[in-house]
Amino acid sequence: MSSFWVFPGQGAQQSGMLHTLPNDPLIGECLREANDALNENVLDLDTPAALQSTRAVQLCLLIAGVACSRLLMAQGNTPDYVAGLSIGAYPAAVMAGALSFADAVRLVALRGELMQNAYPKGYGMTALIGLDQSTVEGLVEKIHNKDTPVYLANINADTQFVIAGSDQAMTDVAALAKAQGAAAAKRLAVSVPSHCELLNEPAQTLAQALADVSVQIPTLKYLSGSTARPIFNADKLRDDLAFNMCRVIDWRSTVQTAYERGARLQIELPPGTVLTGLARKVFEQGSAVAFQGARLDTLSALSREEERRHP
Repeated sequence: MSSFWVFPGQGAQQSGMLHTLPNDPLIGECLREANDALNENVLDLDTPAALQSTRAVQLCLLIAGVACSRLLMAQGNTPDYVAGLSIGAYPAAVMAGALSFADAVRLVALRGELMQNAYPKGYGMTALIGLDQSTVEGLVEKIHNKDTPVYLANINADTQFVIAGSDQAMTDVAALAKAQGAAAAKRLAVSVPSHCELLNEPAQTLAQALADVSVQIPTLKYLSGSTARPIFNADKLRDDLAFNMCRVIDWRSTVQTAYERGARLQIELPPGTVLTGLARKVFEQGSAVAFQGARLDTLSALSREEERRHP
């Protein structure tokens, strides 16, 4: 088999995303497990008001990803590779058998709290589309200083990047980017400056919590969204989960690595279709599809066909 399951990061969240999951006993069981781990009703987390909280967003992304992955696996589908963008690393680790779902729920709740408490306002992330990496890095360097910090945070595709930092710094970089011919500069629905050194301290605190959690060697091939390399060691996976919040995400290389290692079917777990769009250029000789909006039997048929071609 050569399929690749990917899990989105913040910005992909949608109002009502847990309420619109497929009506299946496996989904209900997953929601109950999350309720028990948190001692709260997770169905309260996906309202528009609740999703203003980083904690709620990250928990919803984790739960949706694991629930729909379990549904796919119950149909006899198993990926060869898994990877997640930022918070997506947690459902990827759960499905790779490296982290229990209950532990992931508790860790993600802490992760979200640490991130939102570190920067409750005045910071965030902005996508820049239409410029190359060196140009974006040059613009960031022009604006970045102690009072207006800004960093390259995500390398999503050849001409799609995300910056993180203060509101003013991102506004200034966006203005320069448009002057340089950028097709778009769009503020993302992320209220913290992820994937840069501004989150070093929260990452250290999360690492301390992860030190007390059981992490196993992955039973599936887990690709780090930061290094774009497979992780086979439990301690390295623990490090990846703790510190991906303050490391640059190289999603472009992560997708390329999966393809170069033989993956020809990418399935994006809910919510959204952003990662599907990013993968289509790389997967020109394969298929990139999103769970959201697709029929379960269609996804299963694609998986079986890929397994037949590449046993």
